[in-house]
This record gives sequence, structure tokens and C-alpha cells, in this order.
Amino acid sequence: MASSIPLLETLEITLSASGVAELAFNRPSRYNALSPLAYRDWLAAIQWASKCDAVKVVVLTGRGKYYTSGQELQEPDNSPEGKEFVKKRRSVTKTLVDELINFPKLLIAGVNGPAIGFGVTTLALCDVVYTVPEATFNTPFMKLAFCAEGCSSLLFPRIMGISKANEMLLMGRTFTAPELVECGFVSRILPLEGFCNQVLALAEEAAKFSTDALAVTKKLIRDVDRQELLKVNEIEMIRLTERMKAQDSQDAINAFVEQAKRKKVAKLAKQQQLRAKSRL
Repeated sequence: MASSIPLLETLEITLSASGVAELAFNRPSRYNALSPLAYRDWLAAIQWASKCDAVKVVVLTGRGKYYTSGQELQEPDNSPEGKEFVKKRRSVTKTLVDELINFPKLLIAGVNGPAIGFGVTTLALCDVVYTVPEATFNTPFMKLAFCAEGCSSLLFPRIMGISKANEMLLMGRTFTAPELVECGFVSRILPLEGFCNQVLALAEEAAKFSTDALAVTKKLIRDVDRQELLKVNEIEMIRLTERMKAQDSQDAINAFVEQAKRKKVAKLAKQQQLRAKSRL
């Protein structure tokens, strides 16, 4: 069965003999930012895990210091080609969320570091969330003039309570791991040292259970609001597409991209200065 595991550029998949599939965001040098390819890889991995009989439990995690820094932003391209590209990208994102809503197996998130944007909203679609003590959680949608996504407009208030959800979605407050444990968004905090192995060990224990029993029970839990979640995802994606076309959002994205470029230039200049000093 190992030969059937997809080989993906931005996401690493491993499958244990007992049926635990680890899907790890694997762009550590870019803080596991979600490029268009990363969204497609994530979708391919989830679809594979859903259909593969050898997979009993799935663990989502990240390589490096970040879980994921969310969508990788680029300057808006308002050409016909650019608009078509964005349309396809939104379709992939919507399909990915639908797949997470409908995922029939136990889905565990192991948040190994900071999580941002789509990386946070999709945690609410996982069955269990574990995190390291140092992890932070932020959805900077208002800074970019976006809107809620990943069914967060429904699930965040339900899980966190209205006030905390609004602080995250409407005010962009960064939450700590203990805060999200307190409100029930995260199951529990595990030590940083050996975190990944601890999460995989918990998944291995779950993989010993009856696959059918897990599937039936998850279906009972999810069927209560499955259709509502699918509808919410559809509406959120329509509104997000509208928002990203709006001038205020495009201005915010351009400002973010320019600031990132300036930081990169400054970082390179500092590195050059340090190298020059080391040669003296």
C-alpha cells in the first residue's frame, strides 16, 4: 500500500502499518504557507486518505516551527487570466473544505507551532486538536478586508462562544494555546519535546479500534449539521470571492505584499553586513 501514497511537493505523507496516515505541511522555510499548489496537494492528500482502505486515522501537522502561516498572499492580478486563476483557486479551497466536512475517518490535528488564517479555521473541522504550549492562533481576515472562511462563521461561535469568536474573527486577536484549551477549541496541550511522536502514538491507539465503529460514530456526530456546514461553506466562499475582488481588500493585500518585500530586502541587507563583518 505504501506505493500508492501520493508524492506531493508541499505536503509529506507517511502511513504506518497500523493505518495512521500523517499529512505534514512541508514548506518549513516558508512557514508552511499555503500556496495554490499547497491547497491542491492538501486536497489530493485528503481525498486519497478518505478512499484508501489502509488508512484508519489521519494526523494533520506541520514540519518546522509553524503549523501553517495560512494563505500565501500575492499581488492581485486583475487580468482575465488572473481572474480565472483566482476562480480555480477558490474552487479548490471550497472543495477542500467540503472534503474535510465529509471526511469519514478520525481526523486529528497536531498543531506544532503558530497557526494562521485557513490553518486555524480548518482546525474546527478536525475531530480532535492537540497543540504545543507555544502555539498561537490568529485569523487576520479583517486586516486584509477578507471575511470568515472554512465554516468558522458557524463553528467558532459554537465552540468558543460568541465573544471569543468575535475577538478572533472580527478583531483579529491572537489566542494562546491555553486560552483555546479553556474554551474547548483545543483538546489538550502536549509538551513540545517529542510532540509529533506523542500525537502519532495517540493516533496509533485509536487505530486499534474498530474501523466501522469509528466511521459510524463519526457519521452520527457529523450528520447532525453536515448539510448546514456545506451550505455555510458555499456562502462563505461566495462572500470571500466578492471580498477579494473589492478595492479595500486589494489595497490591503498590496500593502501586505509590499511590506513583506521590504522586510525581505532588509533581512538580506543585514545578512550581507554580517557576512562582510565576519570576513574582516
